[in-house]
Amino acid sequence: MTDIAPPSATAEDYLAQTRRKRLYGAILLAIFVAMMASGFRLADARNAGGFFEGLHRFFDFPAEIFSEAIAKWQNIPGLLWRYLPSLIETLNIAAVSTLIGGIAAIVLALLSTRGLSLWPRAIPVFRRAMDVMRALPEIVVALVLIFLLGVGPVPAMAAIALHTMGALGKLFSEVAENADLKPVEGLGSTGASWFQQMWVGVLPQVAPNWSSYALLRFEINIRASAILGFVGAGGIGYDLKTALQWGQGRYDAVVAIFALLFATIILVDHFSDRARARLVRGATAKEGRI
Repeated sequence: MTDIAPPSATAEDYLAQTRRKRLYGAILLAIFVAMMASGFRLADARNAGGFFEGLHRFFDFPAEIFSEAIAKWQNIPGLLWRYLPSLIETLNIAAVSTLIGGIAAIVLALLSTRGLSLWPRAIPVFRRAMDVMRALPEIVVALVLIFLLGVGPVPAMAAIALHTMGALGKLFSEVAENADLKPVEGLGSTGASWFQQMWVGVLPQVAPNWSSYALLRFEINIRASAILGFVGAGGIGYDLKTALQWGQGRYDAVVAIFALLFATIILVDHFSDRARARLVRGATAKEGRI
């Protein structure tokens, strides 16, 4: 007969494990707080002015911008129309980079997923490549490409697409790891190629979640393409940088650009949230029927 631990011993083990978890949590919290405090003190010491000394002036610059925009409110509609082409350019950069990065991410995800990869021994290589792509900030890649290719939307598109490959490739791979391998094995037994196994056996299972992640990434890329405009990568961000550099007298343009960006991001977030919810609900309902 096997020995069964008495209830008291089991309760003591559980309490000991709970105490250890609490101790580790407290240690991690203390380390986090210490790092935050030391980082804030270092940043405040290296700053040109003290944080708390200048905190009361936090709203001075926004107030200056909006006061000038209110005084020139009649210029806002014309400025909205003027900067609309730049907004469309920003949206084009985000859309093309998401499409290119998403297609490349599909290939990387399938090649880096255990049980699905065409070359299982090369899985670590593909995963480390995606790690490198995610680790490289878009603004750094864009600055290098601007130096090589010149100012324009192409460096921004390439930089965002590269980061999208790594980010979506990681997410796509995690979804593909949970896919049912029975359809793949069945197709393989009939002599189907690797591409046919992925197209018929895997993609129908993962398409809803992959589409949801791609839509979320598109939202992120809109913001990224606007930010990259500050380094000369085109789009509405470049116009915003120019308007801010001119200073007083152009703050009505700054408000118009912010209004366009704000409205666009809200609309994209709203429609993509609805699309993602519909995709996820459809996938859940399909799994329930199965």
